[in-house]
Amino acid sequence: MKIQKASEDYLEAMLMLKEKHGYVRSIDVAEQLGVTKPSVSYATKRLRENGYITMDREGLISLTDAGLEIAERMYERHKLLTRFLIELGVNEETAREDACKIEHDVSQESFEAIRSHARKVMGEA
Repeated sequence: MKIQKASEDYLEAMLMLKEKHGYVRSIDVAEQLGVTKPSVSYATKRLRENGYITMDREGLISLTDAGLEIAERMYERHKLLTRFLIELGVNEETAREDACKIEHDVSQESFEAIRSHARKVMGEA
């Protein structure tokens, strides 16, 4: 399943907002990602067309199964990579920023190796 990095970021942000607030609104997505409302409108239109989200009459956003699968994968990668970089001595803010960059480009094989190593070293993941 090939999806653009920006779409992965939107889906991940939506999952995080759903966990935090119990709902997802476009304005919250814009704030979370530091983008404009028109950018969110364009992105949500594309995500709806591709079957990753739905929106109700009030504008609340829900992830479809396909959207949730991508969001969970990206969020898992983000959390593990952030913890791993912090464990290596990277400050938390830089670790979060770098994890966001790495999570999109690292292969599944490399991610699995990092996760396996993290389990040994950090006793988690």
